Amino acid sequence: MTGPLDGVRILDLTSNFMGPFATLLLADMGADVVKIESTVGDTTRGVGPRRNPGMGAIFLHLNRNKRSVVLDLKSADGNAALQRMSASADVLLYSLRPKSMARLGLAYEQVRERNPRLIYCGAFGFGQNGPYADRPAYDDLIQAAVGMPVLQSRKTGEPTYIATAIADRVVGMAAANAITTALYRRERSGRGQEVQVPMFETFAQFAMGDHLYGHTFIPSIGTSGYARMMNADRRPYRTRDGYLGVNVYNDKHWHRFFVLAGRPEMAQDPRFADIGGRTENIGLLYRFLAEVLETKTTAEWVQILAEADIPAIEMNTPETLLDDPHMKDVGFFIQEEHPTEGLLRSLGIPQQWSEDAPALRYPAPRLGEHSVQVLSEYGFGEDEIEHLVSTGAAYTPETLRI
Repeated sequence: MTGPLDGVRILDLTSNFMGPFATLLLADMGADVVKIESTVGDTTRGVGPRRNPGMGAIFLHLNRNKRSVVLDLKSADGNAALQRMSASADVLLYSLRPKSMARLGLAYEQVRERNPRLIYCGAFGFGQNGPYADRPAYDDLIQAAVGMPVLQSRKTGEPTYIATAIADRVVGMAAANAITTALYRRERSGRGQEVQVPMFETFAQFAMGDHLYGHTFIPSIGTSGYARMMNADRRPYRTRDGYLGVNVYNDKHWHRFFVLAGRPEMAQDPRFADIGGRTENIGLLYRFLAEVLETKTTAEWVQILAEADIPAIEMNTPETLLDDPHMKDVGFFIQEEHPTEGLLRSLGIPQQWSEDAPALRYPAPRLGEHSVQVLSEYGFGEDEIEHLVSTGAAYTPETLRI
């Protein structure tokens, strides 16, 4: 066993961030993910620093534990090859718009005829019953559509995107969760099904759980937006020599902090005595917290707050995180030798499993690296594979000249 999803065969027809992150999570859990790529490969092959063409940093982190097959799906032979592969796969995940899948002869109704046990999952921009159904979608667009930049502007003054592909990764996790749930259902029913994971609606569920706020009620009670999260003073706090992450949150935390600050009487102030009052006066309270934390060093506050059982942690940079003592002891950052890219630093699998533990089986693949191997495993004979390659329906690194 190489993980709890060992034996699950997934055809991955996605690129960029969202779909590949979904299949990364599944591949890390042991699924056999076959990444179907065009002759130019996944867009992220060109993103970030790289030692060789097509092997950028972002691609390396999103595509380990997968194998790459290059098929020309617009050619009759390449398309037929994929359709044949889908007949014995467990999952097909795509991120094209559904109409594009239909034009390729890969709509659910068509694929289901060959494989009624298939989990057919689409992760794309918008639900198909709404007026945005055919629009393209990327992380920035979905953040904007859900209103995330407006919420950020209440901290920064100008609408801004969150500095990570948060919509892509949240929706990718949702897609991975949907697929594993559908696989569990199939084990009980014996039947596959179609699952659609639209980015807009999925990310709206993620964000608006915090920020629907006063509009939860009809008629509304107040405005949208969780005030504490949007407050400009919710940030790492400056100490005498650096910055500190502090989350003074519940009644016990605040009452203890008031004592540490030499202001125990604040615990009796109706504005600060309970969470309701603190939420309404959070800006005033956070400014007070900031003033107090500037009086001592980071190390002093870490010790003082730990003794008071108030949550706090030193602020890392991406560089210092690499040397964080906890990360070192749990072995989160891994050094490995890639067959073509040399020594790399990769991210460990964060979960711990008592049985069937997932593992890093192989690094991110070169474009088309496994075309011959995978086609053979899916039942294609040597002559059939040679025909696919010779006609340009399938490609290997040699025929791609990389």
